[in-house]
Amino acid sequence: MHVPDGFLDAPTSIGTALVAVAGVSLALSRARRELDDRTAPLAGLVAVFVFAAQMLNFPVGAGTSGHLLGGTLAAVLVGPWTATLCLTVVLAVQALLFADGGITALGTNITLMAIVGVWSGWLVFIGLRRIARSAGARAVPALAGVAAFTSVPIAALTFTALYAVGGRAPIPLGDLVTAMLGWHTVIGLGEGVITLFAVGSIIATRPDLVHGARGLVQTRHLEIRMEARA
Repeated sequence: MHVPDGFLDAPTSIGTALVAVAGVSLALSRARRELDDRTAPLAGLVAVFVFAAQMLNFPVGAGTSGHLLGGTLAAVLVGPWTATLCLTVVLAVQALLFADGGITALGTNITLMAIVGVWSGWLVFIGLRRIARSAGARAVPALAGVAAFTSVPIAALTFTALYAVGGRAPIPLGDLVTAMLGWHTVIGLGEGVITLFAVGSIIATRPDLVHGARGLVQTRHLEIRMEARA
């Protein structure tokens, strides 16, 4: 989904850059509430995993590429604000060191993946969690998988909306919508499955580390017995 340089006109690129600056600035101030001594190392691991997953690109057409987003996975594991920062760091490193996505399009890519990708998946997850709250923490992996699947075509449709406003490539909008939505629906299926298993593996061992399971995990109190049994 990385947008290259020159794909969108200057006003659209500047507009998405302003959205990206505002979103990342807000995330910097709010992420402190999500991080503590236990979850901070997990945020680093999430960023590394998303970076590796996004480096596996394949062409979608018209100079764009398809890959896993990882936004919903990051949001469910470490919280949406921290996930926004994780995705932003990943996208900046990819653009500056690996030429993956244009530098002038970095604001567009952050808006699409670190903001739209993360928050659309998180909001779907929160809505599903309220509906299935009685199922407890065991439902979190499946809910995260559904939310991850949904977030990918939403981000793809957001990209096509930006192209409709300020696209510079000679590509019919209808063809671009068909290609982006079709490919990213398939990508969304893979993203949903990977998110389900990744969240499920952590829920099985350390449910207290999963941000999306907070309030659903039963608190265990440490019991210290001072008397020896006869």
